[in-house]
Amino acid sequence: MGFFSFRERLAIEGIMPERALLRLKRAGIDVFDVKKSQKNQILLSVNKKDTEKVFAIYPKVCYNNSVRSAYVVRPMGKIGAFKYASRFKNRVGFLLGAALFCVSTLYLDAFVFGVEFVGDTGYERETLALLEENGIKPFSRYKAGEEDLICAKLLALKDVEFCSVRKSGLRVVVEIRCSDFPARTLQKGSLIARESGEIVAITALRGTLLKAKGERVIKGELLVGDYFETQSGERKKIEVIARARIACVYETEISALDSQAAFAQCYLDLNLSQNDEIKNIEITQMQTSQTPKETENSQNVFHVKIFYEVLQTLNM
Repeated sequence: MGFFSFRERLAIEGIMPERALLRLKRAGIDVFDVKKSQKNQILLSVNKKDTEKVFAIYPKVCYNNSVRSAYVVRPMGKIGAFKYASRFKNRVGFLLGAALFCVSTLYLDAFVFGVEFVGDTGYERETLALLEENGIKPFSRYKAGEEDLICAKLLALKDVEFCSVRKSGLRVVVEIRCSDFPARTLQKGSLIARESGEIVAITALRGTLLKAKGERVIKGELLVGDYFETQSGERKKIEVIARARIACVYETEISALDSQAAFAQCYLDLNLSQNDEIKNIEITQMQTSQTPKETENSQNVFHVKIFYEVLQTLNM
């Protein structure tokens, strides 16, 4: 029984229902798939065009009770494509409505009806201008493929550290996250020795190293240059990111009441920063020709030698 057959399944009931087939055959009605399901009932299929002929010969149950016959026919349902065509006919309104809904949804889904902001909203005006500039605006078709370009321009704004643009339903969702800390401006120039001494350590994340560990430097010398050289020998300017530690020695003779006062005066003269570190101190009192009585009332002369390290950084 093929899917594309247009037939209807019938049940004929009566005493010896097989005899009913002879009358159908004499009437020129083709029968298919005959099966005896009960003692007084057979099942069979006929072409759709012959269904009414069968009902004209034998009465249909609950339909033609006024006609007396030894056999009655009970419809059992349609078969093949005839079955689905009948169902479609009964549900054509529902199917058309569903199709219309799907088409309208697919069509409207390509449109934008609003913009939703997530996260920081300080750049709403700039964002709306960028979206419109790239063809994305309310009540227009969504122009895909411009998201990366829009995000790149938004990330160039001050303090913006994250950005995403995506379509969600009928809206464009823009998420912007700004940094809690303002972007630091890098200082320009080279790293220059603040004191004379020996380099203990030197590091350059950006810039050209001009000195190495163990070298002696003089105050004012370049430690790290604010450039890099290309293969062709051309120098290009950059912001230096570097750090250097220099071991220095401060040595002097000073008059003071005692060694502590001598050190205090030398410490003030050194003018060390909070990152500098004193490694060792040598204070020696100088011999004088003064008498003991004169020494009690006058200042003493001390030879002070301070070993210290200075830490210099640029953009670190």
